[in-house]
Amino acid sequence: MMPTVSPDSRPLPWKRLSRGDVLFALAVLGAYLVATAFTMHWGHLSPDRMMIVAERALGGHLDSNALKGTVDTVKIGGRYYLALGPLQLLPYIPFAAVPLLQGVSKYIIGLLFGVPAAWLALPLARAYGARGTAAYWIAAFTAFGSLLFWVSVLGNMYYLAHAESFLALTLFLIEWAGKRRPALLGVCLGVSFLARPTTILAAIPFGLYLIWTRRGELRAMARSAASFGLPIAAAIAFYGWFNWVRFGTSLESGLSISVLTSRSLQERRAQGLFSVVQIPENVRLALLALPDRISNFPFLSPNVYGMSMLLVSPALITSLWAGFRDKAARLLWMATLLVAVPVFLYYGGGAIQYGFRYSLDFTPFLVALMAIGSRRWIGWPERLLVLASIGSILVGIYWRGAL
Repeated sequence: MMPTVSPDSRPLPWKRLSRGDVLFALAVLGAYLVATAFTMHWGHLSPDRMMIVAERALGGHLDSNALKGTVDTVKIGGRYYLALGPLQLLPYIPFAAVPLLQGVSKYIIGLLFGVPAAWLALPLARAYGARGTAAYWIAAFTAFGSLLFWVSVLGNMYYLAHAESFLALTLFLIEWAGKRRPALLGVCLGVSFLARPTTILAAIPFGLYLIWTRRGELRAMARSAASFGLPIAAAIAFYGWFNWVRFGTSLESGLSISVLTSRSLQERRAQGLFSVVQIPENVRLALLALPDRISNFPFLSPNVYGMSMLLVSPALITSLWAGFRDKAARLLWMATLLVAVPVFLYYGGGAIQYGFRYSLDFTPFLVALMAIGSRRWIGWPERLLVLASIGSILVGIYWRGAL
């Protein structure tokens, strides 16, 4: 349940740091650093394709012949471009200027977004009503038991977008539970859009509600709408410009014309980049997919194409505890459903992945719902689900790091 005090008078959730808060922050930093060191040991420290593009960007170009024939590459006018978003490229550019850091930059960048997002899990939980130890359990789930941990420590340019979006959405939700400054809310959603365009649909329920609460005074309502909408419009315009520079049209992200090496993905994309025919397979991946059976111990292995969210992060089911009567819960459920629509319509499930990676687009809303529902916690069942989630993600990091 949302706090009953007015948004402008609510104290910031991070104003008072207790010993437990500091220990949580240190635990996040330590765990993310250790997990990253592990994946670096198993991984490759050579520059990835995004670093190649970042080096070219320093010279004023976004294409590179080195991309030729690689997955998610688009050939336009004899030039080769990577069909990924601008916010995946921008953090790489400073590191491209320092040759010694180019090989490790992908790991550093993941931490730069993942660790703050994990830190903010505690104020997020408290902002939506979690109290006492329940707030720590929800924060621990978010930091260690959700796919945020997984995408943040693996040094992957695809996964980076999820960590970026998760941080932006977390900041958005904290601001929404606080002062609800329209411009700041718009900036957060604009940044999230530049990382994961699907998340822009959350602007619909939150924006309409924001304007509706100011309906008593026309000028205030217009100011709020403009302050909220302009940063989002600017982000959309920037993304359009980025696409126009690469592909000659602002409406083409490259995903519909990029190189695919998987025949099954080629066949699915031929049915429609976004299509209702994709829903059954995405539902299976998100809710029903199980691990692969193998002949040796432990006799099960994660499926690289995805597994059920409820198997990978079972504590997410406690978001249902929030119910639908609370106004804040209804708003969060609407945002979750709207953001999930393009995710389930999309042709690709997000391989290589652990669980259902694209669920991160709406996971921050589910975390807020978990916090609202924490008043109904029994105690030990929810904690067991959190511990199971953490264990699962640790298995996923080990599996992906050694893959």
